[in-house]
Formats: sequence, C-alpha cells, structure tokens
Amino acid sequence: MQREKFGSRLGFILISAGCAIGLGNVWRFPYITGKYGGAAFVLIYLVFLVLLGLPIMVMEFAVGRASQASVAMSFDRLEPLGTKWHWYKWFGMAGNYLLMMFYTTIGGWILLYVFKMAGGEFEGKNADEIAGVFGNLMEKPGLMTICMILVVAVCFGIVCMGLQKGVEKITKKMMILLLALMVILAIRSATLPGAGEGIRFYLLPDFKKAAESGLKEVIFAAMGQSFFTLSLGIGAIAIFGSYIDKKRRLTGEAVCVTVLDTCVALIAGMIIFPACFAFGVQPDSGPSLIFITLPNIFNSMSGGRIWGTLFFLCMLFAAASTVIAVFENIIAFAMDLTNCSRAKAVVINLIAIVILSLPCILGFNVLSGFQPLGAGSNVLDLEDFIVSNNLLPLGSLVYLLFCTSRYGWGWKKFCEEANEGEGIKFPKWTRIYVSYILPLIVLFIFVQGYWSKFVG
Repeated sequence: MQREKFGSRLGFILISAGCAIGLGNVWRFPYITGKYGGAAFVLIYLVFLVLLGLPIMVMEFAVGRASQASVAMSFDRLEPLGTKWHWYKWFGMAGNYLLMMFYTTIGGWILLYVFKMAGGEFEGKNADEIAGVFGNLMEKPGLMTICMILVVAVCFGIVCMGLQKGVEKITKKMMILLLALMVILAIRSATLPGAGEGIRFYLLPDFKKAAESGLKEVIFAAMGQSFFTLSLGIGAIAIFGSYIDKKRRLTGEAVCVTVLDTCVALIAGMIIFPACFAFGVQPDSGPSLIFITLPNIFNSMSGGRIWGTLFFLCMLFAAASTVIAVFENIIAFAMDLTNCSRAKAVVINLIAIVILSLPCILGFNVLSGFQPLGAGSNVLDLEDFIVSNNLLPLGSLVYLLFCTSRYGWGWKKFCEEANEGEGIKFPKWTRIYVSYILPLIVLFIFVQGYWSKFVG
C-alpha cells in the first residue's frame, strides 16, 4: 500500500504543531509561569526548550521519515539485525491509547462548555454556583459519555476522510482559526482595566521573584515543561515525519513546530494573566482554571458571554487538533501492522477508544472510591501520570539512544536522514551532548517526576 503524503509543507507544520499544542499549553504553562516568577521563568523555559525538546523532536521526525512507518513498525525497519528495539513499539502504541483515554473526556467537557457559555448558563451566578456547574457535570456519567462520543466520532470522521482531504485540510483551518481567536482574546484581555500589572508580571523579567521560589525549583519546573509540552516519546510526532518528503532538513521543520507551540503557550499567558490581575484572581492549574476560574472572570467582564464562548472555541480547537493528530497515529498502527484499509482501522479504533475512555468518566462518580495516587486522585490522574511521568520521558530516552548508539540506528544514519534536503542542519558538533548528556537529563526528569509526586 503506497504511503500517503502531505499536500504542503504548511500542512505538515500546522498538523505537527497541532499534535504538540494541547490543553497543557493553556492550563499548566500560565500556572507554573505565575508560580515561578513570570517572565524570568519564561526565559529559562525557552532555553531548555531548545536544549531538550528540539533535538528529540528532530530524532522522532527522522525515525518516522526514514522508516516510512508509525512507531508500530519504525523500529522494526531501522534496527540492526538481531536487536530488540522494536519491543518499544508496544509501549509507544499504549501511550497513544492512554492519552486518548482521558483527553477525549476533557474534549467532551470543553464541547459542552462552548454551548453552556454561548447559552448564557453562567450569567448571574456567583463563584460557588459556577464551581457547582462543573461539580454537577462530574456526577453525570451519561452526559459526559455522550459528549465524549461526539468528540471521538467527529475526530475519527475527519481522519477517515484521508490524510490530505481530512486531517490536513481541516486541521490547517482549525489551527489558523485557533491562532486568530487567541490573538483577539489576548488583545481584549490586555485592554481590561487593571490588566497592566498582569502584563508587566508576565513580560518583564524579575529574577528576584524566581529566586524567592528557589532557583533549583524554577529550573526543575522549566525543564519539565519544556520537555512535556511537545508530547515527545510515544511516536505521536514521528508519524508525521513518515508523511513528508526529503526536500527539507528536519531541524528547520522541528524549529517551526516548536516556535508555533511556544507562541500558543505564550499567547495563552497573555489571555490569562492580564484577566486574572484585572479581576484580582489567582490563576489555577488544571481543569479548575478552565472550567471554574475563567468562567468567573468572563462572568464579570463586559460582553463576557461572547468572549467566553470564543475562549472555549479556542480550547475546543486546541483539544481537537491533538485528538485528530493522535487518532491519525492510532489508525496508522492498524494499517502498518495489518495492511487493512483506513476505513476499517477507523471503525475498529472508534469503538475501542469509546470503550477505553469510559473508566476516566466513571472515575469521577461510579469509581470515585478508586484513588490510585492518594486521596483526591482519580482514574484521569493515573492515566495522565502513566503517560506524562513514565512513557514520555522513557520513550524519549529510547529515541535518543536509538539515534545515537552504535547498537541502534546510529549517529551517522540519523544525521544523514535529518540533514537531507534544504534548511537548517542538525549540528554534528553536538554529538557528545546529545549522546551522553541529554540522556542523563531525560533520566533525571523521569526520576524527579517520581520524587516530586511521591516524596517532595
């Protein structure tokens, strides 16, 4: 079966960025930026983004393009004879399924909130009542299941249309709309009375504030965010490398994707910080920011119903772009492993994802007594922990070692693939850093994740 290709370079960049751009750009980045000193943290984060995230993204792209396959077959095709690198494919595939087991549920919440905000459900409600709306939703597994199924069905429907006619065509429009809406919201937030203090906090570095949080803590947080924001390590990015030609060097493409992902995170901060400072609200992290804190702000804002609806449309596009990209990866597994048709792969996986997403939904109600990571935790927390704290760092370590070790694909073959075409070259003088220092940093991030979760 001939492998499909992207119709344009822009499509490849926007779809790869869509996979990387997710809800973490909105509900985690602003929170930790505020916690660790504002602009000073952002500068440190950007440094680590280049040092950590960028090289691994180039490696994922290179493995995908050289193998012309998803993670289900890429290691099989590139590994030296007799080695067992292909064993990782089962963990990579599991990571994509696990990510969708909770991401589709959150996507369903956002879809529902678009209609709630547009319908004026939050108007006239106080802070406790707005929090109660989200709390009541958690007690309705039937409604959450319907919303989740809608998200899954629509996104798989787009994937079923094909790479160019479905995934590329629709995701390009969705990403352009996402960026346009976010810029509009950022401008509106910046013009709120009292927003200036939030803008200064966000854009003017104050290293004294970072020092107050502890330099070690700030560095750990910046390393973690720069590493996790690009969704590296489970082959979710590698699949798009298999869909592009060899006209462009991969470092330049990775830079474009990274810059776009970073711009979305930075614009999200420009939406949230001025608004929070204007209304005297501390930005939270996680679902409470999106579904409780921000609706309170929109409720207090002139024209808040319109601005709130636009915001949740942004969130819907951000979530859907990730879901579509990962669904494309998931159906590629089936096609690569069984040579089945795209339509058949979509039908089977649609049913599978719906069933696999149910534990996350039930974890907030029927299975609320199951608290796997301690008091107050739930199934979503467990699934997120397995992906974010385990499969992403360990998977990235596998890609690093595979591309640099003489027992894997090897440095020479990786560089040849990464540097074929026009554009920015992957610097060969970084070999010592990429081969020996970067793997130790990734391993450190993995250990630090466990330490902060269970000890610190």
